[in-house]
Amino acid sequence: MRSLVNLVAVQELSFTEENYLKAIWALQQRSESGGAGASVNDIAARASTKPATVTDMLRKLSEKGLIRYEKYRPVHLTEEGTAHALGVLRKHRLWETFLHSTLGFSWDEVHEVAEQLEHIQSPKLIERLDAFLGHPRFDPHGDPIPDAGGTLAPMPSLTLAAVAVGTACRIVAVRDGDSAFLQQLEKLGLRLGANVVVEERLAYDGSLGMRVEKGKNEVWVSEKMASGVLVECGSQLAK
Repeated sequence: MRSLVNLVAVQELSFTEENYLKAIWALQQRSESGGAGASVNDIAARASTKPATVTDMLRKLSEKGLIRYEKYRPVHLTEEGTAHALGVLRKHRLWETFLHSTLGFSWDEVHEVAEQLEHIQSPKLIERLDAFLGHPRFDPHGDPIPDAGGTLAPMPSLTLAAVAVGTACRIVAVRDGDSAFLQQLEKLGLRLGANVVVEERLAYDGSLGMRVEKGKNEVWVSEKMASGVLVECGSQLAK
């Protein structure tokens, strides 16, 4: 597979253009195949801006050959656009990992700082950072880090909210990067790698009662919170 560096070497982009490409990539991933594309309104909501502003940027990205854009139709990244998006994502998640594992930032603090660092234009720095960290496959939130060829490890799809009562699981990722959400998980001991056993589910609102780390703690979480936690259960734990 061609490296991300070779694919994106043709043109450098502004911070805003990189952010748009990353947002479009994330929206495309909402469908299983990524074939649904991203709507202007969804992009505007994700970028916290107006649809008219998004439309102007989409025209620019289309002229640069980074997206396929037609008025009133979903937006799709081209091969080069995808490479740019994955390149920014790779930098972001590597920086999050460095901030967490090396500098001691908590997992609810790393995103904002990585948003700034992800725009550094130095392929050599990023490759050395990757090597320094031991070529990690996942960031502090359990999200896969694209390798130099743009390949991502598969993500689990089972949420804690869907786990049957009596099942033992391990927390492997979170869907929500909101600081308050991550802080509450940390407070409950529901961090990445934690082992939990679901013991009870309330019929009224779907809240879950569970034991954390072999019965040391008993905690309750709402169905909404449990839906933001991804787990591996049963036979997967032996892998």
